[in-house]
Order: sequence, then structure tokens, then C-alpha cells
Amino acid sequence: MGRSRYKITEPDQPHFVTCTVLEWLPVFTRPETVDILLDSLRFLQANAGLKVYAWVVLENHLHLVVQAPGLGQVLARFKSWTAHELIRLLTERGVRAYLDRLAFAKRAHKADREHQFWQEGSHPELIGSAAMMRQKVDYIHFNPVKRGYVDRPEQWRYSSARVYLGESGLLEVCREW
Repeated sequence: MGRSRYKITEPDQPHFVTCTVLEWLPVFTRPETVDILLDSLRFLQANAGLKVYAWVVLENHLHLVVQAPGLGQVLARFKSWTAHELIRLLTERGVRAYLDRLAFAKRAHKADREHQFWQEGSHPELIGSAAMMRQKVDYIHFNPVKRGYVDRPEQWRYSSARVYLGESGLLEVCREW
């Protein structure tokens, strides 16, 4: 049996997913760390058939509504590449406190690496209806508002909320569902 009760049940259909930094470390507080995530998503859009319907990046996690052929493998590629690049950046910047925590909290079965960046799994939830899609898109866009970071969703730079208002955003988003 797998390590998570959450499964990608229909890999070619949209799913709501969450990726969380191990120990909830606030890594995504600088543009260069968020850029690593966005660059990876852009690459997967261009090269792996990834469709992004909604997204938000907060200081220690991100939510996405995404779809791709073989979504599980696409998410694994995303997490693997971003973990490598983020650990490289933290190492270059000498952020020992975070690196030490990522090494200490690493799962025992991750014997092939010194650090573990992401919590295991992405808690995928199949989007089964237009109503559920709307609920997840709203949840994603209102997440920074609920946390008190902004007054309106479109004020949060690292989100697809602006795109849903017809404005340009940082990542291509598919609004047709």
C-alpha cells in the first residue's frame, strides 16, 4: 500500500493538488524561489502537456488545479526538479538553518539524498464537476485573503486570480473547463 490515502484516480483529468515544504519552512518569500516553481511549471506546460487551471504560491506551500497525461509522473518531475534547484539555491546562499532542518527531517527511506525538500504526496483530489472546479479555484484565489496578506485575490502577485479577471499573469492559465 502507498504512503498516502490520496491518489490520482483519473490521470488525464483535472486534480486539485497541494505541495508543501517539509516542516512548513517559509522558503517562498523571495521572487527567485518562486521563479524556480514558475519556471518548472512553464517547462512542463511546454513539454509535458501540463494544463494549469488555477494556482497560488504562499510562503511554504502551493495549490494547483492541474491536468496532464500521466499527471502523477508530471508532478513527480515538478517536485524533483524544483527540490534540486531550491536546495542548490539555499546552498549557494548559505541558508544553513533551513538546510539543516531539511536534512534532519528527511525521511529515512530517502537514502539517496542529503535533504528532502517537499513533504511526501500532493493530496490530489479529482475535480468531478464544474461546481467543484469553481470551489477549488475560489479556494486557491482566496487563500492569501484568508491569511490576511491582501484584501482582494488579484492583489496577490503569485496567483492566477488576475488572469480570471482578464489581466495578464505570471503563468499561462486555462480558464475553459
